[in-house]
Amino acid sequence: MGFANAQRAAAKPGVQDDLTPDLLPALDCLRIAVTMYDAHEKLTYANQHFDYLFRAMPPRAQLLGLRYDEIVRLEIEAGELAPSALETGIDPFVAQRRGQLTASDFRPMDVHLVDGRIIEIKSRPIKAGGWIALWSDVTAARHAIWRLENAMEMAADAFAFFDRHDALVMCNMEFAHIYGRSVDEMRGCTFDALVTGLVRQGRINTGGEDDKWIARRLGLHHTPAGAMTVETNDGTAYLVRDRKTRDGGRVSVLTDITNERHTERALAEQTSTLTNTREALARSKDEAARQSRYLADLTQRMDAAAAEADTSKKTMLRTMSHELKTPLNAIIGFSDLLQQFADGFGPEQVKEYAGLIHSGGHNLLRLINQILDLTKIAGGKFELARSRVDAGGAMWSAGEQWRERAAAKEITIDSEGCASGNVVDADQGALGQIINNLLSNAVAYTPRGGRVTLKTTCSGFVTISVADNGPGV
Repeated sequence: MGFANAQRAAAKPGVQDDLTPDLLPALDCLRIAVTMYDAHEKLTYANQHFDYLFRAMPPRAQLLGLRYDEIVRLEIEAGELAPSALETGIDPFVAQRRGQLTASDFRPMDVHLVDGRIIEIKSRPIKAGGWIALWSDVTAARHAIWRLENAMEMAADAFAFFDRHDALVMCNMEFAHIYGRSVDEMRGCTFDALVTGLVRQGRINTGGEDDKWIARRLGLHHTPAGAMTVETNDGTAYLVRDRKTRDGGRVSVLTDITNERHTERALAEQTSTLTNTREALARSKDEAARQSRYLADLTQRMDAAAAEADTSKKTMLRTMSHELKTPLNAIIGFSDLLQQFADGFGPEQVKEYAGLIHSGGHNLLRLINQILDLTKIAGGKFELARSRVDAGGAMWSAGEQWRERAAAKEITIDSEGCASGNVVDADQGALGQIINNLLSNAVAYTPRGGRVTLKTTCSGFVTISVADNGPGV
């Protein structure tokens, strides 16, 4: 049999007459299978690639004249199909396959083979009567799509792909959740319709300007690349980025930045608080300067003993000024860093700096309270609220307050020696402040892994002791 006759063996008489001798070899060179059926659904032609796709079935020449449903059943009998393809039963599966021809349901259909391959079937009617069907191996393409879908579902961001007609092709569950719909419901919808529906349903905070917001969002979507921030009605904030794809479509990515927005607002509030604190400190500084000038004038009229006392006061003021500047410098320094480089800091670094500012503010407040107490003492206006206080309990309570900060430096606070029942006649607040100051110094200057021991004893007088293995004062 010559080459042309061998080619014609796969075509039923009547069909080969419509196909030129040059066309038959060309069809056999295709990497897709081509089959033709007459008006009675009988196979009239199959090219060589059909045998390659279905390797367990009889050769294509033996299939000529069989109806399409008979060929489908041969696929099943030959064990070509994967079990998952027949989950609904053989007859429903055959009917579904025939639907591409008889019901004019020309949507592409995927058929899963037992060896893992996936064949896509497309069919179209022929003017003279009958149908032509194309069979393509789309295994690699489907696997690529599945891998992309899995990657999208694992991502924390919301992803969506639109074709060159701006219709949704693919999105993950996170994206569908934002729109309050399922993935299947959204597939095929245009971006314009999705965004308009999102706003009309009240799911987006537009600031009362719905039409302007929609126009802005559509404008961003149709730029080559752009970004904007949107906020849903439940307070969730997203950074939206749109890009043009190589095939003329669009990709949209929405990243949840709610925590970052909250951090920005908290920092803004803290900055306002720090500004008010600086203003209050400036006023306190002016008042302190006025009092300092008054004291300087007063000491000029004192004798040598008073002059010596004045020297001690000035030393105290210089020391206190240094103590005030230390936390204030920390507050100003770290707040300046946050203002200048906020975009480059991660959440953990912002949290660390905010903690340092918070700590500096507390230290500053403690120093101011001490200055006020010293002022009251110097003016003879500090009144003791004396009462019966359990010294051991006060020591134990102070130790518990400092235990977490000590643990951060791996320092152990031992309160076992704080026996209860050692009652003293004292101002509870002042006594607690004394113990707190001693503990603050001990924790600050004890090396990592050190030990601070709290103890109360009674031998006529009650003695309190805060001991550490640091370098000492």
